[in-house]
Amino acid sequence: MASPNSGDVGAAGDLLETGLLAAASKEEEAPAVETTATSTSSGRPAEHEMMPTTRSPVRQGVRRVAAQLQEVFLGTKLFPLFSAVPLAVAAEHFRFARAWVFVFSLIGLAPLAERVSFLSEHIADTAGPTAGGLLNATCGNVPELIIALFALHKEKMEILKWSLLGSILSNLLLVLGSSLLCGGLANTGKEGPLDRRQADVSIGLLMLGVLCHVLPLLSKYTTSTGDSTGSVLELSRLCAIVMLIAYFGGLVFQLKTHRQFFVQEESSQSSSSNSDDEVTNNSVIGSASTVIWLIGMTVVIAVLSNYVITTIEEASDALGISVRFISIILLPVVGNAAEHTGAIIFAFKNKIDITLGIALGSATQILLLVVPVILIVSWVNGIPMDLDLNLVETGSLVMTVFTTAFTLQDGKWHYLKGFNLTLCYIVIAVCFFTIKVVPTPKKVHA
Repeated sequence: MASPNSGDVGAAGDLLETGLLAAASKEEEAPAVETTATSTSSGRPAEHEMMPTTRSPVRQGVRRVAAQLQEVFLGTKLFPLFSAVPLAVAAEHFRFARAWVFVFSLIGLAPLAERVSFLSEHIADTAGPTAGGLLNATCGNVPELIIALFALHKEKMEILKWSLLGSILSNLLLVLGSSLLCGGLANTGKEGPLDRRQADVSIGLLMLGVLCHVLPLLSKYTTSTGDSTGSVLELSRLCAIVMLIAYFGGLVFQLKTHRQFFVQEESSQSSSSNSDDEVTNNSVIGSASTVIWLIGMTVVIAVLSNYVITTIEEASDALGISVRFISIILLPVVGNAAEHTGAIIFAFKNKIDITLGIALGSATQILLLVVPVILIVSWVNGIPMDLDLNLVETGSLVMTVFTTAFTLQDGKWHYLKGFNLTLCYIVIAVCFFTIKVVPTPKKVHA
């Protein structure tokens, strides 16, 4: 039988439980009421709470700019060389010795060229591997193009020809050779395959460019008329038009009519570079910011290129190095810093097809696009520029293209091939270092 007090105890328990829940709910509601009171009891605290919401867009913008500055300038191992840029401007402003202006400008061009290539990769990622590689090579050749335009503006034709020739030699021998050498040493005992189709297309275009440079040189020595300059100039201009047609024909072949032959290459490149794409997608630099940074970098490159062309003769006399060696060897090494670094990195990762695209694509673009465009611009401005590079320079170009063609003909690569190409570049560099320019005889006035 139930106790008579059991109902009272159950009711008391229910009341106690209800009281505890009510107390707990009051304690939970108390902080909310208290915060509301503190935020609304006076106008000053409420205004203080509103300030962060109004300042947050400004703070976000500042943080975004700071993150972009860190990624652009501190994201490369060459960032200490950026200090040479303000030093070059200061040396020019305070009229220091011309050699100092030249050296600082030359050093400052190296990180700028590397960063231009880095920024172009952000835009190239949306265009696919083939078109992206073309865009990357185009942006990588910006320093050479700007230097050539300033040399043309100042009518320093020898420096113009030498710098463009040096860029081709550097890409085919130094960039490609050192990449094959480093990649082969990293994979010692292995013989890797390479894409013959891409190499054949580039080598064929390079052969045509070599022919267009050899014929003006031969016509100078075989013409029967006394005025050989006019015939060489006309032949050079016609060859420039043919070279442009050949270059754009190669683009149509790779990007339009025979794109299916490069589908396998593109899929392998995209699958092998997924980690690189993830890093790019996590970048703080957007598309619009990339274009702005590219424009800014191009302006700075133009300023330094003007300093280089203006002071190259004085720096040559002060340093005791010929202008020919500076133009063919030193300037292209600095201008090709981006291609050189990227090609070696991809070779280490056993992505030799991308290395070929960088080296061969850049050399082909210089020979069949930049050179004809510069010649046509000089033609429009009435400046007599031809494709005659003189005997030693033309011979170096011919042997470089033929050596590269024979190196890649079997579709295999190993460190010995890169070693041979690098030694070929060293031999050419020593040749131009030892050649002394014959001084022009001074006119004797009666």
